[in-house]
Formats: sequence, structure tokens, C-alpha cells
Amino acid sequence: MALSYSTIQDVDLRVQPVDEVLDRVAPALQTRFLRDTVVRKRRSVGARTERDTWVRVERRPLAKITDQGWNGTEVAVRLKGVAMPVWRQCVVWQDEDGPVGWRADETSLLPAAPVGSAVLSNAPELPAEWWTGLNASLDALAAHATGRVATPDTEVITQDLVTTSIRTVFSEGFDTTVRRWVPAHADLNWANVTAPVFSLFDWEDWGNAPQGLDAASLWAASLAVPALAERVRQERHHDFESRDGKLMTLFVCSKILGPHAHPQDPRREPARRTADQVIEELQAG
Repeated sequence: MALSYSTIQDVDLRVQPVDEVLDRVAPALQTRFLRDTVVRKRRSVGARTERDTWVRVERRPLAKITDQGWNGTEVAVRLKGVAMPVWRQCVVWQDEDGPVGWRADETSLLPAAPVGSAVLSNAPELPAEWWTGLNASLDALAAHATGRVATPDTEVITQDLVTTSIRTVFSEGFDTTVRRWVPAHADLNWANVTAPVFSLFDWEDWGNAPQGLDAASLWAASLAVPALAERVRQERHHDFESRDGKLMTLFVCSKILGPHAHPQDPRREPARRTADQVIEELQAG
């Protein structure tokens, strides 16, 4: 299959034609798609199948596929105690037109609908059981051991990335060295969790990351709804109170306040206030 795109990096599957991709995947997985269920995102497209499963197809430049591969959804099957869809099978191929890989993973259906977009502007209705499920899953995930390294936004998270991201926005005066690395989902936002039944999906980027990355990511996605952001902090207080959790708070704030951030983002002011407080705490030791 050949897909004609202007460059390797600038493809947005929300606007590019995807029928040819789906036509390739369906027979490879021996199923058919329900085309009225197709969901398109920037670098992935998904659809429900006739056998009541879900297939997510991702496009990724080969340069963004690390030595560990990009089979996160597949290898996440060994993560016990984490609420997620059940992985079934996959198909992987290289694009004929350039250094681009495609991967389609078939999983069970979600137990409920996604909460919303990645970043929320209105408070969702989340029962107490939802927060219990979130905490149980994140705690169970962090208790595992893995050789994988998390790739948030398809970029391998390293000490250098953490330091550079923080220093680009915030001043000197505190140590940015991460002390504890634990398994993390690495893309925890409101588009990747379901409610009222909690489940966490889209596992392609999971791996070791500084403690608190997931909690900080969900908090950052909640900042336009102050009460929700505060609830996230309360529920994951042991992450936020840790030194690495403070660094991860600055790490996610750097994306909101950095040079490429949107100037009208309603999260900017609360992110700035929190960052100032966290920096004081880090400087105080």
C-alpha cells in the first residue's frame, strides 16, 4: 500500500484519507469494521469490528520507534491489577512511500465511554468507585518492573529531557535529578480513561518514568477545572508530595508555559501559580 503524503512528519490522520489503511487492516485481522464507529486522531485511527472488538491503527515515523519497539499495548498484557482492555492481536507493516511504520492492535471493547477530550473544560461526573479504580491501577502499575522506557509524546523520557524541559521555562536554584523511576502509562489524560467504569487505554507509550508523571499529566489536563485538578492532587497526594512528583509537576507545567504553548490556554495562570509554589518547596529542600 502506498500513501502519498507531503512529508513524513506532518501527517494528520484527522484530515488525511484513511479508508485505504482500514481496507488493509481488516482482512489481515480477519474481520470487518463498522465504518460509522471510526474515530480519527492526529496520529491514529480506530474503529469497532463486527466481532465486538476495537482496533487502533497508529502511524509513526521509524525515527520515533525506539530500540524497545512500539508494542506497548501488546506487552502491557502482563500488567496485573491495572484496569485496561484485553489485547487480542496485531498487524504491523512499513509504508511503501517512506520511513514510516503502521501498527494495528485489536483489543476488547472499553467498559464505558471515554471521559472526554484530552484536556477538559467542564467537570465530569465521576463516582467514588472511579477514583478507587484510578488509584488501584496506578499503584499496581508502579509496583511492576520493566525494561521499557516511557515515550510521552513519542519522545523517550530521560534525565536530560526532564532537565532540559524544566530549565527551558524555569530558573536555576534547585536540583532536577530524578531519584525514582517507575512504570507509567505516560499518556494519562481524559481522552484515555473511561467512566463511570474506570479503564485506562492506549498503552503504546508506557514504560519507566519519574514517579508522578501520570498523576501530574492528569492534573495538567484538569487545570481548566480547578476543583477537578485539586481532586487529582488529593487522590494522588503521595505522588505530588514526593520530590520526583514535584519535578513532574514542573515538567508538565513547562509544556503549558513554554515557548510553544498557546497564549490563550486557560491553564497558564494556575500552572504558573503552582510552579512557583513547587519551586519554593524544591529550593527549601
